Amino acid sequence: MADIQAVGLNAASPWHVAAVIAMPAFRLDVRFGDGTSGVIDMSALVNSDSAGVFASLREPSVFEAVRVESGAVTWPGEVDLAPDALYAAIKAKGSCVLSAEEVMQ
Repeated sequence: MADIQAVGLNAASPWHVAAVIAMPAFRLDVRFGDGTSGVIDMSALVNSDSAGVFASLREPSVFEAVRVESGAVTWPGEVDLAPDALYAAIKAKGSCVLSAEEVMQ
């Protein structure tokens, strides 16, 4: 059977997520395909009144169910983060803080 990948999520892309680990306080340790790594702080997003689909991540067991799927950070219920934007922020600053305003644009 052929290996099928989503359009634009090429394993050779530097922003292809290779690994993700849930950490306390709604943070993620992320490593990309090119070895770049950093921390994503999702606390402001998850706890926002306008968190939208990300409100489901307030439940620790749901947040900890994070995984890599097709090169992106995902959770059950079709919740995901754009890997290219995360990569750019981490490459520039070593970390990324997400807010509802940034994610919902």
